[in-house]
Amino acid sequence: MIGKVAILGSSGALKGWCARAATGLACLLLLPTLQAATPDLRLEPAEESHSPIERGRYLARLGNCMSCHTVRGKKEYAGGRAIETPFGTVYSTNITPDPDTGIGHWTRDDFWRALHHGRSRDGRLLTPAFPYTSFTRITRADSDALHAYLQGVPPVVQRNRPQGLRFPFGTQAALWAWQTLYFEPGEFQPVADRSAEWNRGAYLVEGLGHCSACHTPRNALGAELSGALWAGGMIPVQNWYAPALSDAREAGVAHWRDEDVVRLLRTGVSPQASVMGPMAEVVATSTQYLRDDDARAMVAYLKSLVASNPTLASSASNNAVTTVDIAAAQLYETHCASCHGKQGQGEPGAFPALAGNRAVQMDNPTNVLRVILQGGYPPSTAGNPRPHGMPPFQQVLTDPELAAVASFVRTSWGNASAPVTITEAHRARERQAPQP
Repeated sequence: MIGKVAILGSSGALKGWCARAATGLACLLLLPTLQAATPDLRLEPAEESHSPIERGRYLARLGNCMSCHTVRGKKEYAGGRAIETPFGTVYSTNITPDPDTGIGHWTRDDFWRALHHGRSRDGRLLTPAFPYTSFTRITRADSDALHAYLQGVPPVVQRNRPQGLRFPFGTQAALWAWQTLYFEPGEFQPVADRSAEWNRGAYLVEGLGHCSACHTPRNALGAELSGALWAGGMIPVQNWYAPALSDAREAGVAHWRDEDVVRLLRTGVSPQASVMGPMAEVVATSTQYLRDDDARAMVAYLKSLVASNPTLASSASNNAVTTVDIAAAQLYETHCASCHGKQGQGEPGAFPALAGNRAVQMDNPTNVLRVILQGGYPPSTAGNPRPHGMPPFQQVLTDPELAAVASFVRTSWGNASAPVTITEAHRARERQAPQP
């Protein structure tokens, strides 16, 4: 019934500040040649083509630009997708080369200014829904490659929708104040005592994938909390929990085999986890297209984020229930045991085990409740084209039953997490994000 929710990156563009953009990675850009004394971190063009346009196509696909700039079923990159944020609705812009309604008149300098400085062609400040706080790390070569690709996509005549941010959040004065407080332009700088692979991975994760947009908590004004990088956080409006990449009890992968992390990024499944929720879309439309060297570079960096590798058993919560609720056990037997096993053992390659499942045992029970309510659907990828899914139970279980079965799986078979309250179950049901 419950998959191993492992939200490892990205997800999505405009994550955090604008919530629904956790569904993608936006625009992935790569580093050019640096000084001779530093490693060459530039991503070379794909083997099948060395043209800037083809290189830009690869970067745009990995960056998942289309996810935010395309309304499902509509013209690609024409914008208009509504992105709900805690401050109102942001509508993505038309980035096709139409000269009147798109970016046909944008020069390479204009495009670079938007990514690096958070300013539009006319000098207006952009909302941080566009993740320029991460994209400022990109290099000019990568920006130019993306610009070349976007100038070659089919132009679409579609005017941008007026932004729906509440006053004063969309005003230039408010955006100036926000940038003054929370934004400083600056390219990624390699760490001298780290390998070229690690630095490439850091560049991909910190800047290009802007993974911190989801996996770092934010303050009341939507800025990432200093000193809490990778500590995990709720994704506003979507109301999924992006687990901490720096914690082995949540989404830290320091103790995983490299091959398993690569597999998760490129297929959405691994022996330890399956991605669901916002991260499933990130994998389906973005990270499954990572080249092998890029995927391994990201893995090298992600594995370094966990300073130590505490086991779930040693760090488990002390406030778990010690007796089995008969009604909860019956609910599990009725709805869950046929797939996940009577002892929560699962079925390898098909249904994830719940016993020892760290997504089940995280202190924050949001993802467990969301998966039970909405179902669990790993992405369909080239490496896993027909994933096993889980049906939703929101029309089957009442709030007390939802709390009971979630508590049962969090406190059985050696799992030792706090039980879920009826209030938490009710809030998870009420806070389900509308479908795009």
